[in-house]
Amino acid sequence: MEKARKERTLIIMKPDAIQRSLFGEILQRFERKGLKIIGVKMAKISDVLVEEHYSHLIDKPFFSSIKNYMQSSPMVLLALSGVNCISAVRLIVGPTKGYEADAGSIRGDFSMSGQSNLVHASDSIETAEAEIKRFFKEDELFDYQKTDYALINAEEHF
Repeated sequence: MEKARKERTLIIMKPDAIQRSLFGEILQRFERKGLKIIGVKMAKISDVLVEEHYSHLIDKPFFSSIKNYMQSSPMVLLALSGVNCISAVRLIVGPTKGYEADAGSIRGDFSMSGQSNLVHASDSIETAEAEIKRFFKEDELFDYQKTDYALINAEEHF
């Protein structure tokens, strides 16, 4: 059994999530799971940020398509916190390709694509911390007591 630990993660609601009016639905899934929103903002991504965020794909022939897509509309950036939140978020989001994602996941319910797959979610603790720093200033993140924390996480997580 995985040891419980408090983590932070980054979610990017991509242009298709905003254009399809799915912001509220997506946000609600994270809130219902019991994750704490510690940062949220709407932004357009600059050339520098898109190239930094997708540096592992910059030499691929499809990079310009990704860049154009990611800059086609504002996005909503979320920083979330919670016990084992990275793995919890990855389950809620589903696999990259929407047509492979299980029903009940965000991508399984709303996506058929690998690119227009509604959300980006950090895949590790190290990646999450780097991505949060990339998109949020420290004064844009909030630490506060959530009153339902003990009810959602139970004794074994304290």
